Amino acid sequence: MEPVQENIPSAYLAYSMMDSSRVSTFVISIMLIVYGSFRSLNLEQQNKEAAAEKEKDNNYSGPNPNTENDNVQTIDTCQAMFLPIGASISLLIMFLFFDSLQMVFAVCTAILATVAFAFLLLPMCQYLVRPCSSGQKISFGWCGRFTAAEIIAFCMSLCIVCIWVLTGHWLLMDALGMGLCVSFIALVRLPSLKVSTLLLVGLLLYDVFWVFFSSYIFSANVMVKVATRPAENPVGVLAKKLHFTGLVRDAPKLSLPGKLVFPSMQNAGHFSMLGLGDIVMPGLLLCFVLRFDAYKRMQLNLADSGLAAPTYHHKISYFHCSLLGYFLGLLTATVSSEVFRAAQPALLYLVPFTLLPLLTMAYLKGDLRRMWHEPFLVLPTPKYQDV
Repeated sequence: MEPVQENIPSAYLAYSMMDSSRVSTFVISIMLIVYGSFRSLNLEQQNKEAAAEKEKDNNYSGPNPNTENDNVQTIDTCQAMFLPIGASISLLIMFLFFDSLQMVFAVCTAILATVAFAFLLLPMCQYLVRPCSSGQKISFGWCGRFTAAEIIAFCMSLCIVCIWVLTGHWLLMDALGMGLCVSFIALVRLPSLKVSTLLLVGLLLYDVFWVFFSSYIFSANVMVKVATRPAENPVGVLAKKLHFTGLVRDAPKLSLPGKLVFPSMQNAGHFSMLGLGDIVMPGLLLCFVLRFDAYKRMQLNLADSGLAAPTYHHKISYFHCSLLGYFLGLLTATVSSEVFRAAQPALLYLVPFTLLPLLTMAYLKGDLRRMWHEPFLVLPTPKYQDV
């Protein structure tokens, strides 16, 4: 009987890992990172093509213009160092003054979610309206000029947000969170491996402190408390002040889309939760290495043929290596949460599992120095290369 009793924890752990909520967390988080990274790569290619056409039309003969889109934000070294500090201040404000500022948090979140989800829906809307639209932009005065696809995507996103506000359904909250993840990964870029390392290591320390050590100072787990605290529904508060009745007055409290929640189909009341930062921050690193993989392929295509065949580790892309590391890190974080029966700082596992294999592979390939400083610096290709 003793061997059977020893196998019970292992069997239970294996069963809990195969729970639908766990599987959903793995699949959705990886899909968001892959889609957001390729969306960023596609935007960069579109910007380059648009800049090349503009240069050709204007017969521009000077230096190459900046091909970065105004909507794309590149994080520099200073921002990477201070972002964990700013995140800590924001988290502390939400913890201490949530009751006073929850209406502000809810309204700002709804506005950001509307824009982000519209960005997520935009490719689908572009595909649908392509046969019946010329792609011309429509002017809305000081708001700017937008295509028909952008207007449709924004209207659809606004409807989804309104339904979420009225119902507070977890599925709509997850959809809005997915839009935030994809938008952040696609529109924010890391310029080098140095900045990536500074950012991820700083956020690892931030995550570990607020999950493991905040309870010793504030008598509560600040990270978990903020992530799980619902906010008052702005519609319900307004309806009560105006003495409305019915569905609008009884609007439920809102769980803000700062996380993805997946209920279990096997265990009622059980759910898995993953913070958006645990998807976005490693996703920025994977987006960076995907862009570097594309840059290296372009450089090889420009080079003369006749080079020696690459070794095995040269054939493995940085993106695939980092994506596998993310999966293993998320798996380790999930096992740790089941073993210790407590919330775990996911970045404690995700950062080493994604960053260390990347650094090792870059060193083996001889790209570490370049990736660390100026990974996308265009170097002149020699006419003749030694074999």
